Amino acid sequence: MKNKSIINVIAGFLLLSVFTRCESAQQPIAAVGPVPNVHQLAWQELEYYAFIHFNMNTFTNKEWGYGDEQPEQFNPSALDARQWARVAKAAGMKGIIITAKHHDGFALWPSAFTEHSVKNAPWKDGKGDLIRDLSDACKELGLKFGVYLSPWDRNHPDYGKPEYVTYYRNQLRELLTNYGEIFEVWFDGANGGDGYYGGANEERRVDKRNYYDWPTTIQMVRELQPQAVIFSDAGPDIRWVGNERGYAYDTTWSPLLRDSVYAGMPGFDKYAKGQENGTHWVPTECDVSIRPGWYYHPEEDEKVKSLSALVDIYFNAVGRNSNFLLNLPVDKRGLIHENDEAQLMKLAAFLKEMYKEDFAAMARVKTADARSGYGAENIVDNDKDTYWAAPEGTTAAQIDLEWKQPQFVNTFMIQEYIPLGQRIRSFSFKIKTEKGWKKVETGATVGNKRLIRFETQAITALRFSITAAKASPIISNLGVYKAPEIREK
Repeated sequence: MKNKSIINVIAGFLLLSVFTRCESAQQPIAAVGPVPNVHQLAWQELEYYAFIHFNMNTFTNKEWGYGDEQPEQFNPSALDARQWARVAKAAGMKGIIITAKHHDGFALWPSAFTEHSVKNAPWKDGKGDLIRDLSDACKELGLKFGVYLSPWDRNHPDYGKPEYVTYYRNQLRELLTNYGEIFEVWFDGANGGDGYYGGANEERRVDKRNYYDWPTTIQMVRELQPQAVIFSDAGPDIRWVGNERGYAYDTTWSPLLRDSVYAGMPGFDKYAKGQENGTHWVPTECDVSIRPGWYYHPEEDEKVKSLSALVDIYFNAVGRNSNFLLNLPVDKRGLIHENDEAQLMKLAAFLKEMYKEDFAAMARVKTADARSGYGAENIVDNDKDTYWAAPEGTTAAQIDLEWKQPQFVNTFMIQEYIPLGQRIRSFSFKIKTEKGWKKVETGATVGNKRLIRFETQAITALRFSITAAKASPIISNLGVYKAPEIREK
């Protein structure tokens, strides 16, 4: 019995020792702030979704309506929100954001607070509700649903007065309480100017920073749709990239000096790239239209963006630490035009072919030192929740992938583990061919995802060198792909 007791004690000690070693082998890593919250992380994983501009401007052939339009002008002949959702789903998009009200003030739902809405349009004899139709279609097909509500209203007689802010919140409350879960609420920065304003036909300017009392409106969104992310120049959750071309920057920080920014502010350019030492996590969204205009114009039917243009935008948006919001101008019938759909399907086919095989999974991974428990194998396991971590205090590191046989590839992908913050400040990327090492690119930030393209060729190794970082680098995933050749007339 005595010997058995001693054996039990020794066994317990050994188990405790192993447990202690396992615990100490993977010590928690402190985040480098700011960091994303759970809703921002979920939004970032969507990467690519649709904007729908369809409203009164579709029928007046304008980009910005004056506000003097009449509800009877809104009369699509074959509107089918499910067609929009089917096209978006087939295109690989993860959601749809609709212009529920643009600057002209016309509401696509039967708002109780205005007569300037679909309830007074001939469409469906005034019984239509486009927000309901699209919300239902998105639910059916598993797409996220979001709403754009223009803060500026060129139709409402009270715009510029305190009463309008109450009206605006009443309409926003309708959208946030009657149509199920909203993934994104979109506010733009166009605020004030000339307009109809109930027949006043005058120019009205507002204090863009203070007029809307945004903190109160944001709090209302938080209460009604706590999972929704809020977009504007200033966030608070996601921000404008600073252009309408769909391109993020070589330097694109998710941190932002948020309290220095407000919607519609002049000089926003200096904040558009974010700031390495920003105070809040406010990542960028790249918005761009598939046509020259945001709204449908028949004269643009032959001006839909080419596949090569859409691929360039994808690489410069998703591939530069941003999400890609692609606008589809629905036509007067109430359908996504055939030309637009055709180009979307080409992009979908391109991305499917590119991502079908990850050559990194077949490579040997080599890194410099790593923290215990956060080894190089985590980089190529295709698991967003595992990661390689450089030792504390290290701000430069090198990652190599090596293959036994040459691989014909042309695309490299790298992701930081952003729940612990964005860290990389600069990098270089090289490939190795039969002629030796060749530098492909030097760049700045990585963040959620960085994509690098190079000429298709046989390579035996590649090297990603982190040349500067604000803290020890942490990498979640690497990928190596072969994108198909683009052939266009």
